[in-house]
Amino acid sequence: MIWRRDDRVPAAGDLPAAPGEADSANDDETTRTEPGRTEVRGMADQQGGEVTIVGQGAKLEGTVVSAGSLRIDGQVRGQINAEGDVLLSPQSQVEADIRAQNVVVAGRFKGTILVKGRAELARGGRVDGDITSKTLVVEEGGIFQGQSIMDQQPAPQKAAAAPAKGATPEAEGAKV
Repeated sequence: MIWRRDDRVPAAGDLPAAPGEADSANDDETTRTEPGRTEVRGMADQQGGEVTIVGQGAKLEGTVVSAGSLRIDGQVRGQINAEGDVLLSPQSQVEADIRAQNVVVAGRFKGTILVKGRAELARGGRVDGDITSKTLVVEEGGIFQGQSIMDQQPAPQKAAAAPAKGATPEAEGAKV
């Protein structure tokens, strides 16, 4: 099933709300809609409507690549690369390395998280591993066991941020 911004959600209670249907009174990235259920607000809007969902009964092993955002309700082991956001729902069990724009963990996660923006550990979520992000939010009731690295600049800019003292003008203009 392909989700579009204007699609309505079937009446099943365990399906996500269609992108754009959430109440716009609050612009927070995450919304708690009912106990134990977290959704990323605007996830599809930011990525042109592309959200990949790994269902609750799914078990994936290997590399998961998403051109947009990714929501995991099932089990994943391996590596996750998303150009958008990644949401691990409360029933998810993930043992992987994640690279994405932003991550919300409401389930169980073991591994490494590397995000360009915000990493959020929601109530009831657990992270056993390291997180590298610009912003880290741990809600009350979230469990974090590992190391947090607050990265203020993207990695490629750090290496080329300033030339070394005493560098020649030719070296400063050289292309790498």
